[in-house]
Amino acid sequence: MTEPEVREAVTHWLSLLAADAELSPYLIGVDRDRLTAHLARSLTTAPGGGALLDGWGGLGWSEAQHRRALNYLARLLEERGEPTAAIPAASADQFWAAVEDRCPGLLPEREATLVHAALDRLMTGGDDRAGRLALLAVLGRAYRRYGLRPAHAATLQQALRTSKGWTKAWRLVEWAAGRMGDGPAWWPAEVLDHDRACDGVAILTVRPWRRLPYQPGQAVPVCTPRRPGRWRWLCPANAPRPDGTVELHVRAVPAGAVSTSLVHEVRPGELLHLGPPMDTGLHLGDERELLLVAGGTGLAPLRALVEQVAAAPDGRRVTLVAGTRTVADLYDAVSLDKLQGAHDWLRIVPVFSHDPLAEPGERGDALTVALDHLRPDQEVYVCGPPAMLAGSRLRLLAAGVPAAWIHLPDRIPWR
Repeated sequence: MTEPEVREAVTHWLSLLAADAELSPYLIGVDRDRLTAHLARSLTTAPGGGALLDGWGGLGWSEAQHRRALNYLARLLEERGEPTAAIPAASADQFWAAVEDRCPGLLPEREATLVHAALDRLMTGGDDRAGRLALLAVLGRAYRRYGLRPAHAATLQQALRTSKGWTKAWRLVEWAAGRMGDGPAWWPAEVLDHDRACDGVAILTVRPWRRLPYQPGQAVPVCTPRRPGRWRWLCPANAPRPDGTVELHVRAVPAGAVSTSLVHEVRPGELLHLGPPMDTGLHLGDERELLLVAGGTGLAPLRALVEQVAAAPDGRRVTLVAGTRTVADLYDAVSLDKLQGAHDWLRIVPVFSHDPLAEPGERGDALTVALDHLRPDQEVYVCGPPAMLAGSRLRLLAAGVPAAWIHLPDRIPWR
């Protein structure tokens, strides 16, 4: 900005402070011309305004009041298209204090860390579509849970000390809130067990502090404090248990910060957060027989469906085709053996796409082998990596499976 523009901006900013009932008393008796000159010099040397009041001891503001004044400045600079990077982002504690200062009781202090991290992540971006939807599912539920309204947008923006990307982020949160039901935004869950089942795959057993109300086949957003603000979809691998524990199967994927952390870093005793369960299109329908086709950790929701049938047997027979690259990659073999040994209506077929020692009937991709076991009365569920899901519906339709009997996780983008 030019010098006249700087002085105009400072004058505008001081008028905002003078209109603030909490900050205006501190301007009484202050030499406005001297203060304006100091602020103009500071704004010229530090365009973002972070050091605006350094060296000026005549106001006596507290840290919270100083932060509030800088929030006014951030909004003003954003309106003028000027950078605000020099104004440091608020920490979680500062974020909650600023919200509490303007809207007492709006956010519980113990929840502010998660809200702060999620909003910050949404504004900065960096997630794929699935990760962004997981984040929005949590924020949309938080919006409803804490009674947020459009009028709170300015308060939250000022508390974050940044306006870059805020308008778009807030619109997305409001959009998500309109599609989410009521209930908790997240469930704290303690990690009870962490088993490195095979190379790159871990099985985590967690116990939510409150019972998680999910159904087999659903997905839940999962976050670890090791990666604040990043939520990723995972499907519980079990039907609801009496003790409330939930089993999660995680594969570390390239550039996947959350999955890598869950597989290689998280240990028993740590805390995770589980978001609201969401339908994926894999819920059980009528009492038809089932052909379940899993690839990799896509086994998790399908194993949960098997457990659902086992909890209330209804006479249907189930065939589960579990596909992996090699025998060593069949990470859940022990649990699958136990299930098959306990239920005569269940048949489990392992399939290996890259294992030369596999039996002839167990070689190939999972869906091709599954079609060899297809019967006319079966509903078909397929879950696995994107390469497996691509074209699966067309292949099943070509094999004569009615469209209504084909179930893929197509309501939430899958990773």
